[in-house]
Amino acid sequence: MLVHTLLILIAVASQGEEWPYYAADAKSSKYAPLSQIDGDNFARLQEVWRYTAPDKEIAERHYMWTGTNKGTPLMVDGVLYYGSPFNILSAVDPTNGEELWTFDPKVWENYEGFTGILRGIAYWQSGGKKRIFYATSTDRLYSIDIETGQPDPEFGEGGFADLGKGLRRDIDRKRYSVTSAPIVCRDVVVVGSAITDWHGRSPPQYSTPGDVRGFDAHTGEQVWVFQTVPQEGEYGNDTWENDAWQTFGQANVWSAMSADDELGYVYLPISSTTHNHYGGERPGANLFSQTLVCLKAATGERVWHYQLIHHGLWNYDPPAPPVLADIKVAGKAIKALALVSKQAFCYVLDRTTGEPVWPIKERAVPQSKTPGEQSWPTQPFPSKPAPYDHQSLQEDDLIDFTPELREKALAILQRYDHGPLFTPPSEKGTLVLPGGLGGSDWSGAALVPKENVLYVPSRTDPDIVWLEKVKNPRAFSAYASFKRSAEYVNGLPLTKPPYGRITAIDLDTGEHVWMSPVGQGPVNHRALRDLDLPAMGWFHYNFILATETVLVVVSQQPDWWGDLRDDDFVEQTSYLRAFDLDTGAVLAELEFPGHPNGSPISYMADGRQYLVFPINDDDGGPQLVALALPE
Repeated sequence: MLVHTLLILIAVASQGEEWPYYAADAKSSKYAPLSQIDGDNFARLQEVWRYTAPDKEIAERHYMWTGTNKGTPLMVDGVLYYGSPFNILSAVDPTNGEELWTFDPKVWENYEGFTGILRGIAYWQSGGKKRIFYATSTDRLYSIDIETGQPDPEFGEGGFADLGKGLRRDIDRKRYSVTSAPIVCRDVVVVGSAITDWHGRSPPQYSTPGDVRGFDAHTGEQVWVFQTVPQEGEYGNDTWENDAWQTFGQANVWSAMSADDELGYVYLPISSTTHNHYGGERPGANLFSQTLVCLKAATGERVWHYQLIHHGLWNYDPPAPPVLADIKVAGKAIKALALVSKQAFCYVLDRTTGEPVWPIKERAVPQSKTPGEQSWPTQPFPSKPAPYDHQSLQEDDLIDFTPELREKALAILQRYDHGPLFTPPSEKGTLVLPGGLGGSDWSGAALVPKENVLYVPSRTDPDIVWLEKVKNPRAFSAYASFKRSAEYVNGLPLTKPPYGRITAIDLDTGEHVWMSPVGQGPVNHRALRDLDLPAMGWFHYNFILATETVLVVVSQQPDWWGDLRDDDFVEQTSYLRAFDLDTGAVLAELEFPGHPNGSPISYMADGRQYLVFPINDDDGGPQLVALALPE
């Protein structure tokens, strides 16, 4: 019965109407070439089915927390495939949410690594083989046969490869995990990792390697490893002075990746090295930390790299996969990519060579005064596109709706070090904007390929980062780092709005097309409600996708109660919005049935367009909810 059902679903599937990659395609466009749902009928969308993952029943039975449901499903050959927070893989009928099969690797029985996060999975087919690849919190890369829902016995150790093996040194498995989708290119499964941040408060053996690896999609054999902290004799090793390469780790790829199947290249957004905010023990530029690296998928050989931040001190990991676009600049066709960033720059590079499409200039930046720190004198600043969010926290950036609010904001500012982008952390404490969550974060960006317009969600949410001298003379690092959100002014953000926005960028010209706040923001706060202010947006995650007709944005929006800002006291209402692709105008807005925590998808099935979202229900249970127009 199961195989018969799958065959029927596969038969009705149509190419171009599905969602076979985490971000729609290997280019990470988050684009569905569909038009049934448009700005005129968007407000008529209704919930048509809801699928509850097995996690909820397991959690209730064992008194466990289910985790945050960030899992973006795939729609392939007429079937929906979804990985839950407990790393349970499900096959679901895309028209009614009926469960077809599940595979439970039982990570919840002996949970190590991060708990409750699985953002995505990968699909691959070759000849008669059709597989789902995904990595679990227990460091296993599984190959699942989609016809049976069971591990492929010919892959690795009876269906999985052990990711705890094959690195340059032993790891603490409790600090090592995988939370994002692998990507498959040229029959090689490329896998990153998520590693617990290390802040100088534990011995160096906890500085886990963030090396990226490629596995044979047929056999599960590890065919290559790219060492993100170059070892002796490797290119970039000399950017780690004092032999720091021997002990430092991380520089992992925790986000999703992109690939160009025609070129056979994969693109790795590599994160910060240890530790995030003090580099006194790692003098040098520190390749390949905070670097976009292009590899040959078949061999792992480096083709090119572009370092976004030298000697990072701000936890500005590149948080999302680059979006690949074939653009035309001044009449010249360029195979390009666009990488959004926590620092609110969009880096546009030739994806075959790594050369900037528009000049990126090294500029002098503020220098650290912390003893032992040798901060890098310059950082790269793209000339185009312009920054798409706030990049400093100085007097001109402060909230100023009323003189009283302005005075209080100024008093907060003066308690800390502050300045332009790349002002380093200090013992006094530094106000950092963008904060550690961006700018952009893992929600990424969406591209409409026909127009080469990139749609970028971002937020304005400053942090306070400070360093403390470590008193233990045998400690590995001279300083430990700490971070928290910046103070609020009578419950209002410290900076001027918008606090959450979408920016449309024309990749053919590098110019901004429009900017629109997402949500009303705190316009009804008692200090503001009489000022008749326009929408301010808010800094929750805004998850997006683009279709032929609209930009779809789902997010949470607080309803403000007096001066209270704590989430325990602020009701969370979720909203689904349709934005005009050309102008940024909100065409429709409706309350959303659930708490969205991951990126949506769109597809056609039986002649009907669906929008599907990963959510948590009111009891915390992980679900998929599908919306469509009335039949």
